[in-house]
Amino acid sequence: MTEISLLPESEQLPEPMAGWLLQFLDFLSKEHRYSKYTVRNYSAAVLTFFKWLREEGEWNGDPDEITNLQVRGFLIETQRRLSRRTLHNQVSGVRAFYRFALRKGWVKKNPFTGVALPKLDKRLPKFLTERQIEKLLKGPMLLLENESIDDFTAWRDRLMMELLYGGGFRISELVSLNYGQIDFETGVARVTGKGNKERLCPLGRVAMKCLEVFRRDYAKETGYDDPVLINQKGARLYPRMIQQILKRYLALADLPHDISPHKIRHSYATHLLNGGAELRLVQELLGHESLVSTQIYTHVSIQRLKEVYRQAHPRA
Repeated sequence: MTEISLLPESEQLPEPMAGWLLQFLDFLSKEHRYSKYTVRNYSAAVLTFFKWLREEGEWNGDPDEITNLQVRGFLIETQRRLSRRTLHNQVSGVRAFYRFALRKGWVKKNPFTGVALPKLDKRLPKFLTERQIEKLLKGPMLLLENESIDDFTAWRDRLMMELLYGGGFRISELVSLNYGQIDFETGVARVTGKGNKERLCPLGRVAMKCLEVFRRDYAKETGYDDPVLINQKGARLYPRMIQQILKRYLALADLPHDISPHKIRHSYATHLLNGGAELRLVQELLGHESLVSTQIYTHVSIQRLKEVYRQAHPRA
């Protein structure tokens, strides 16, 4: 079993539920290949629910003796202190735990079945315009011209952002990218994303040019398993470093400080659709399992189409 540590609250779970939870988290880690942060969030969701039951729900400790009425009570109480989206995430974690327990034969029913959740407000993904992206990507070379950073850092930072925008990577995919995943002839990277699903990511002409310069002049090792994005010592960058580097260039370009690497991915998808890419193609490029996940970007593109129509059509 993969080494998984439970949160302290797990000590208050009745037996054998602490063991069940460990097996569930191990399943998420090994079978679904979820990150340690996602696994921890699932663990916290399950423990929060059972903690509430112990304290507020008059629960006898039997996982099969939880009623829909108790679940609704939990939802009502939780809505008062959490956003609807956070509540949905918590319930999703507990439902997944019960589905796993049902398959294992540990329980006979899922108390969340048939319980309605409050509707989520539709939120459009935040993204940068093409002009803002262009301004952001110029940052490393501007600092190099001003002698504010050295050559290695300038080219590494430029490569990092060109890959984020050119390839539409998730941050976990970017930090784990190795030279062996990239076909330098076609300019396409083979990436393993969520759920251990593999997809092809064209990197774009500019990103490939940056990559070739960095590999030739600044990379320490360029073997099959060697990381693309490294620090001065040749060690692989980690997600927090990517976020910090991005914030530096957001400030330089006078752009919102809350733009994250994932919002660069939103920008990538939105700009593709604005440029005429088909929704199914964007779905494949993003690695979305369901087309529904990709369709949110069409709302942004439709807004853009309306703006163009209003500006250009005589009858608008």
